[in-house]
Formats: sequence, C-alpha cells, structure tokens
Amino acid sequence: MRSRTPDRLCAEAVDLARQAVVDSVGEAVVGPHVKAGADAERVVTHTFECLDPAYRGWHWAVTVARAPRAKNVTLDEVALLPGADAVLAPQWVPWSERLRPGDLGPGDLLPTGADDLRLEPGWTGEDEIAPNSALAGTAEDEATAADVQPAPARAEIGAIAEELGLGRPRVLSRRGLHQAAERWESAYGPQTPMAQSAPASCDTCGFLVPIGGSLGQAFGVCGNEFGPADGQVVSLAYGCGAHSEAAVLPAPPVPSELILDETVVEPLPLHPDRTSGSVEPDAPAEELGHA
Repeated sequence: MRSRTPDRLCAEAVDLARQAVVDSVGEAVVGPHVKAGADAERVVTHTFECLDPAYRGWHWAVTVARAPRAKNVTLDEVALLPGADAVLAPQWVPWSERLRPGDLGPGDLLPTGADDLRLEPGWTGEDEIAPNSALAGTAEDEATAADVQPAPARAEIGAIAEELGLGRPRVLSRRGLHQAAERWESAYGPQTPMAQSAPASCDTCGFLVPIGGSLGQAFGVCGNEFGPADGQVVSLAYGCGAHSEAAVLPAPPVPSELILDETVVEPLPLHPDRTSGSVEPDAPAEELGHA
C-alpha cells in the first residue's frame, strides 16, 4: 500500500503551479494558495482560490508531476473546478422530459419512441394473408373441403375495421388510457371547486356530447359555449352552474284582461260657483249619491 503523502518536491512547487495559472488566465483572477493534495505517487495537485466574480466557489487546480529519480518538477494540467458552494448550471434534462403540455407550436414535430409505453400495436390487416399469396389458395381449398363458408374478402374486413376506428399502426395502451383519464379528471373532475359547487353533474346535462371507446363510460365533451369547459373533455361526475337543468327560466307573467264595470253609476253633481270642492260641506246625503 503506497502512501498518499504528497511528494516533497512536487508539494514545494507552489510558484511553478501559480505561474502556470497566471500565464493561462492572468494574475487578477488567481487568489492565494489553498492546499496541495497527492493524486498518485509523485503527482500533486495545487489548489488556488478563484477571484473571478462570475465563478464564485470555484478554484484553480494545477497538477504537477515528477519522473522517478528526477529532481525537476513538470507541469501536468491547469483546470478550473467547482467547489462545494460553487454556482453550477442546472443538470441537463432531455427534451422529452422537459416538454410540457402546450409547448408544441405550429410546424413543430413531436416524435414518439418505438417503445413508448403509452402506445401498443393496433390492427392494420398486415398480418392477414395477401390475396395473391400462395397460402391464400391453400386456405380457400381447406375451407371448401371442410364445407365452411370462405372468410370475407380482405377489402371488406378493412372497410369494417376503418368504420370501427381500427387500421392504425398503434393505439393507446392501458397505461396511456389511464394517464389520459388522470389528466382529464384532474382538470375537469369531481374534486375541482367548480364541480363541488355545481347543482348537478354532467351525466344529466343536455349539453354533454358523448364520446366513443372505453373512455366514453367516464368522460364526454362539453358543448355549452357559456360553460367553463366548453369544447373540453369532462368527467361525467364534473358539473358547473351552466347545467342544462340547473334553473328553468320562469315564463313571463301574462297581464290580466282590463275589466270595465258599467253596471253602477254614481252621479256627482258639480257646482261651478265653488272652486274648493264639487259639493257643499253640509249637503244632504242624497246629493252625495249615497241615498
């Protein structure tokens, strides 16, 4: 086991190490000597403070070495290394992990890996026997021999598959479906403040547009232009104040017909010579029309 004690001649070569840094970057950014550590036998690294304000916490590292039985110390390398409290750039993250929803713009391409766990192989008909294949005739002969109805033509199967939404090289896997459901439910799900204060859920709303597939059992699309989730995929348990049955506007009141009573006549005699009233204050009741 060799000792890690620094070689004496290499450890004493502080001036040589400092001059190497000064020649490389200038004397203004080179601070005092900090320490000398042994890297290997007759290999020592001298550390100097870095005075450059842009590299706070960094230090200059100068490695010197000496050949066996030689008395001359030679320069190995000069490097700027970070210390424990150095300001470092954030760790590099691949673009696929930095991408966030909404980052894709017009003209951008977002490739998906062949091993993307969100996708799985779909049905495209490529695994079917081609009509002009040698195996096609054999299969038809065996079907005829067994008195079995021949299989539908490949074109007919393709038309049905296209109508059912098949024919794609890859489709959402179970994991992809779950991830989509979690995103949609976190944005427009039953735990959101809007849904908590809604009078009813979306599964009873007339503005809900159903969607197909397995996700259609739990989600739909909002079709209310005045709702907060118009055009968005919403959970059937979501709700808002724009529910179609939240409140029915009452019908405007219909004014009643005008009733004109002409069956009773109450004569009121007028006295043109009096301006303060139409009858005498002490007039008999007959004149007031109450007889």
